[in-house]
Amino acid sequence: MYLHLGQNIVVPESTVIGIFDLDNSTSSHITRKFLSDSEKSGRVINVTEELPRSFVVCREDYKDNIYLSQLSSQTLMKRSGGIAPDLNLFEDDGLVKESRRKS
Repeated sequence: MYLHLGQNIVVPESTVIGIFDLDNSTSSHITRKFLSDSEKSGRVINVTEELPRSFVVCREDYKDNIYLSQLSSQTLMKRSGGIAPDLNLFEDDGLVKESRRKS
């Protein structure tokens, strides 16, 4: 399956690491640094001519690309059919483990 990010840009859902709301997530200095470093290294792809509302992190060819989209993170999650329910990220003790799709 593919996720449509807007402006005729689609990515395979299997490459999506996360979908983030730009307003909420950029309140963290860590996220701002991540986005800044990604932009400096040429890994940010702006798929909108409007003000972006969300960003999608995708792992493609062993590198992470960040797509800026005018669509809200909620809209992208609905379009994806809910990528997050496919992921099993937490052990019983609540610690994050390596993400793998459930079979």
